[in-house]
Formats: sequence, C-alpha cells, structure tokens
Amino acid sequence: MTGLLAAATSAADKRAAFRAGLASGTIQRFPGAFNPLVAKLIQDIGFEGVYVSGAVLSADLGLPDIGLTTLTEVAGRGQQIARVTDLPVLLDADTGFGEPMSAARTVTVLEDAGIAGLHLEDQVNPKRCGHLDGKAVVPVADMLRRLGAAVAARRDPAFVICARTDAAGIEGLDAAIDRAKAYADAGADLIFTEALRTPADFEKFRAAVSIPLLANMTEFGKSELLPAATLESLGYNAVIYPVTTLRLAMYAAETGLREIAATGTQSGLLDRMQHRSRLYELLRYERYNEFDSDIYNFTLERIDDGRIA
Repeated sequence: MTGLLAAATSAADKRAAFRAGLASGTIQRFPGAFNPLVAKLIQDIGFEGVYVSGAVLSADLGLPDIGLTTLTEVAGRGQQIARVTDLPVLLDADTGFGEPMSAARTVTVLEDAGIAGLHLEDQVNPKRCGHLDGKAVVPVADMLRRLGAAVAARRDPAFVICARTDAAGIEGLDAAIDRAKAYADAGADLIFTEALRTPADFEKFRAAVSIPLLANMTEFGKSELLPAATLESLGYNAVIYPVTTLRLAMYAAETGLREIAATGTQSGLLDRMQHRSRLYELLRYERYNEFDSDIYNFTLERIDDGRIA
C-alpha cells in the first residue's frame, strides 16, 4: 500500500531533496504539471521536480494570468499534485495574494499542502504574465517587506523561498541584479529572474549573485530557449518549463477535436493518443488490484450448524 494512494515520500524529505539538488552542481529540471496525472508522468520519466505555474492554473480555469486566482485555488491544486509525487513541488505564488501578511499566510498554507517551495515576485499586485510588456514592479522596500513576511512565517526551515524579480525588462539588468542581491540578503534561498534574453544575460546574472539561481525556459517569450546542459554550464541550479505540457496537450486536443468535427470519427487519431495500457501503468492499476485482494481475500468461516461465524 505504501506509495499507492499517496506519495511514499514525506513533505520534509521532498524539501530536503530540493535543497540538496540546488547544492548538487547538477541542474534541477522542473517541468510544469497542469494536473496530478502529469506530475506522475514527470516523475516516471525521471525529472528532479515538478513545477506548478500560476499562468497554467489560471488558464486551466479559463482565466488570464492577471492575478485572478486565489490562494485557496492555488493551494488546492498544489496539494493535489504534491500528494501523488515523490518529487519536490515548486509552486508559483504570484505576489503572495495580497499584502505582506497575505504572503506570510501563503507560506503556512503551502507548507501544510506539502509543497517544497514557492516563489514570490516583485510585480505590482495584481500581476501579469512575466513575458508580456506593460509590467510594473513595486519599490524594493515593498518587496523586502513581502519577502520578509514570508521568511518570518516559515515553520519548516527546509521550505524553499524563492524570490522572483521582473525588473530586468523594466529597470534593466543591473537593477534586477541589485534587487536580487537585496532579496538574498532578506532571506531568499533561490533567485528567479524573469525574461532574461540571451546567454550573456544569464551569465552576467550568475556572476553577480552568489545564491542559487533558477531559469525560466518558457516558450514564445523573451528568453532564448537554452538547453539544460547550457544553463548548468552557466552555473544555474534549477530550470522550469512552466507551460510546456499544457501547450502540448492543448495543441493535441485542438487538433483532434478539429479532425472529429471534420470527419465525424476519432479513428484516425488513435496513433496520437496515450494508450489505455499506458494510462493504467501510470495509475498503477495492478497494484490497486493487489491491494484490494489483500484486504478482501478472506473466506467466511461457518460453525457446525452451517451458520456464518
């Protein structure tokens, strides 16, 4: 039964694994999961962690990524995903869902949900997608209050608090570096700088900041899509692929639906579908059957006159 209905690895051990990975010298790859089943697939293929994107969660609810989701919605989805995987889960907590006290509460709620770490950004609340123009960042002092509240609220010292800065595209790379240094001094464990464009930008940021760094390799954005090995050689500790699985799934779903609409049948799509047997393998159907048999494989004993004992 261990590891069947829920992950066998405790939240504490997942957080320890996340921290160990950041210190290992090997880049930690965190693809985004838009549901728990995708998280199981990410683990099965052999990645180091799972990412929960705020943009993806918004899109999954049919909403744009402009700060419309709530802490309850995000924590609920994060908990569902963390429950099924032995990998650490890093979650996008936007701006902390309000003022500094809300950021503090966000940390405690996500700790209770089994999340390994979160990132908070320095955008003005409500935020917008980090690769769109027209963003605005709060003054450094405001972000330090937001971040300081989160750090102070942390109960498990292994819970990773990542500070994201969106300043590079607004105030310039040097300003983003200055912000990152201030955020590290305020207690951030990991720095996520959004929308760097070239390998030279990533290299300059790495040379200036001493704590672990996270790179965002999102498609159709401002950043050049660099291989994980390149990012590792530049000294980055983690990389996220936040929207990749959703984009793949939505493209496949739209293509398939259009073919059904045009032809009236899905028969031509079968070779592009996950087979039932593979789904059952991910869900560990056979283990559930074994578990069920172990529980209910008793026989009824009867006493001498034939009645059930």
